[in-house]
Amino acid sequence: MQRIYYYLPASIQNLIISIFNFIAYRKRYGGGYKLYLKNFNSNKNLTLQELKTIQVEKLIAFLNISRSKSEYFNRTLPKIENNFTLEKINQFPILEKETLRNNIDSIYTVSSRYSIVSKTGGTTGKSLAVRFTYKNMQERFAMLDSFRDQFGYKLGKRTAWFSGKNILSKRDINKNRYWKTDYYYKVRYYSTFHINSNSIEYYINNLINFRPEFIVGFPSNLFEIANYGLKNNIDFPKNYIKAIFPTAETITDDSRNVIERFFKTKMYNQYASSEGAPFIFECTTGNLHLELQSGVFEVLDKNNKPAKKGRLVVTSFTTEGTPLIRYDIGDRVELKEGICNCRNQNSLVKKILGRDDDFIYSEETGKINLGNISNTLKDTRGIIKFQVIQNSLNELIIKLIIDENDYSVNSQKIFLNNWRDRVGEDIKIKLKFVETINVEKSGKYRMVKNNIKHLI
Repeated sequence: MQRIYYYLPASIQNLIISIFNFIAYRKRYGGGYKLYLKNFNSNKNLTLQELKTIQVEKLIAFLNISRSKSEYFNRTLPKIENNFTLEKINQFPILEKETLRNNIDSIYTVSSRYSIVSKTGGTTGKSLAVRFTYKNMQERFAMLDSFRDQFGYKLGKRTAWFSGKNILSKRDINKNRYWKTDYYYKVRYYSTFHINSNSIEYYINNLINFRPEFIVGFPSNLFEIANYGLKNNIDFPKNYIKAIFPTAETITDDSRNVIERFFKTKMYNQYASSEGAPFIFECTTGNLHLELQSGVFEVLDKNNKPAKKGRLVVTSFTTEGTPLIRYDIGDRVELKEGICNCRNQNSLVKKILGRDDDFIYSEETGKINLGNISNTLKDTRGIIKFQVIQNSLNELIIKLIIDENDYSVNSQKIFLNNWRDRVGEDIKIKLKFVETINVEKSGKYRMVKNNIKHLI
């Protein structure tokens, strides 16, 4: 069917996308979706203590379901008592990604035939298929829509979606047509595989003509478009976009600033994962909140002790099909003290620090994480995009896409000095100037590709 799709006229392709969405949305928005949405909306004014009470009740129910239905957790979890408290969760083993992968068949509680299958991006070369029950998927979309509803979003509002799906034919590319449209739900899907200096102006012009109220997508793509627009003095119309909802990637301060300046609107962050991690949402005042109704969040140091800043281990209540219990998601966060001025009393997060395994290693200075790597652009000019690749302990390869009119010897010197500040003087840095940097199969752009993690 997919092969046939690429030979069909664009109008038929758009119709197929609308039909596909109609079928998918019946699963997502049917069943208990409306009741879940009503409950989440009514719970927005709950106190922190009330939210924690709901959290513990959901945790006990989830652990009991997992233990009764999953062969793996029936073996590894002790019997859950009614007086089980949140603090006792650290008695359970941490579920590593490889453990999940190697035991996946005994972890599943539902067959693929009667579930919704979600595949992780496989950026390490190993994809993973997790199964969601229909009611869990409906609950997840209710939480997500409850968050987006604060900013005016509803299904059917005109939305630009930067999709990781391969939706274009060769005919589309030859005609500089980098999008497909679901006219029924008013969603235009823009390809994330074809964004470059030669195509960006077509994307921008089409966005202006489409007049979306909302944008959803990978922040790296939106940053590239916004950066091009600002540098080329393109004036994106004011009051078009009500809100931008980034997905799947970590947002840097620089990318947020550029995206918001160009599109003349605010971006509101959200955190989850393909595996079904519990949610972290940004509120109307710009603070990040743990959504305690969606799961348990543990922030742990290298000794697996609770910390304010560290790696994130999650237990997600909406993963009954493939239970995630104390799952090391591979991301790092920093918690924040205090109470937000908004009505949301969920605990605060200072920053989502990104993937724990997105780092470069220097024998002289140790690990350099994603945040420090992205900051190597500080005070530089003319660098449109870069990707750092580490294939050995003594060399880094940095691919650079540059604006030749803005890039200079001085800018290169600053960029290299920024790198030396982080990795020291011993490791070799090789710059490679390229026209494009390929995205992953998922459509995501990776700033860091470390191929020697097994040596560290």
